Amino acid sequence: MEKANGQGTSTRADGAQRGTPAEHVIDRERRRVVVKFGKRLTAGDIQKYAFWLVANPSFAPDFSEIVDLSGVEDLDLQADDFIKLADQIDPFSPGAKRAFVAHNSVQNHAARMHKVLRPEANIRIFRSYEEAERWVRD
Repeated sequence: MEKANGQGTSTRADGAQRGTPAEHVIDRERRRVVVKFGKRLTAGDIQKYAFWLVANPSFAPDFSEIVDLSGVEDLDLQADDFIKLADQIDPFSPGAKRAFVAHNSVQNHAARMHKVLRPEANIRIFRSYEEAERWVRD
């Protein structure tokens, strides 16, 4: 379900209500999207999230993004999935700051693959949410 906060600056969606294991917020005031994926992550989940962003009037492709992968335990993505997501699905512009939070090698691999496949993009990988937020904010 989407709902605006009291100031009308954020749009929030609970992934369970959208059919994907992700929670995300579009913060128009900060021009930022924050997404936290659940334990299992598939290409379909990421595609649904991207389509939700594009369809949301609060979203702009030049917003920054923090992708929190720290809770992902099962990553079901093949090489073709990574390529399709990077080349066809990703709704962010190359200049948008993209911060990935990754705690283990599987999460790091997913973030690195996206970074490699979008070399023109402004993507960094962090061990903590706080580091990612600080980089996006600066």
